[in-house]
Amino acid sequence: MDIGSKLKSIRVLKGLTQEELADRAELSKGFISQVERNLTSPSIATLMDILQCLGTTTAEFFNETPEEQVIFGRDDYFEKYDAELKNEIQWIIPNAQKNVMEPILLKLEAGGSTYPDNPHEGEEFGYILQGAVSIHLGTKTYRAKKGESFYFTADRKHYLSSKTGAALLWISSPPSF
Repeated sequence: MDIGSKLKSIRVLKGLTQEELADRAELSKGFISQVERNLTSPSIATLMDILQCLGTTTAEFFNETPEEQVIFGRDDYFEKYDAELKNEIQWIIPNAQKNVMEPILLKLEAGGSTYPDNPHEGEEFGYILQGAVSIHLGTKTYRAKKGESFYFTADRKHYLSSKTGAALLWISSPPSF
């Protein structure tokens, strides 16, 4: 762990100058500068004082949580093709089933559909990127085309189909795919 640069990033995040941190911790500006550049190491007691002045604890400071992935590209997708239903599902956020919502990219070939989903708690949202789909909700059917979106609560049996083929962004909360 790079203690100096981590201290500096917290100091900058808190909007403090080296001089302000030094005054609060009763240290010299030069000492803070040397610590931040890893030219010297503070004692445990001094480090605890600096961390207290920065409003954090030693446990928080030394917690090495991996950096959160926020941007996902094509290499991160998980893809599944179903020849029987003539559809392809791309999970565009890896491991999203553990989240509150799960976005997927769904491609329906001409004559393709999704498996009928039984009523369940939750919501479904979709945005049609290409083509058109039929949204089957209970005994009713709705049509949506490119540029349109749909939303429904999942308390009825439901599925999607397309006579001509379609691509859409589909978000399910909680995940049901």
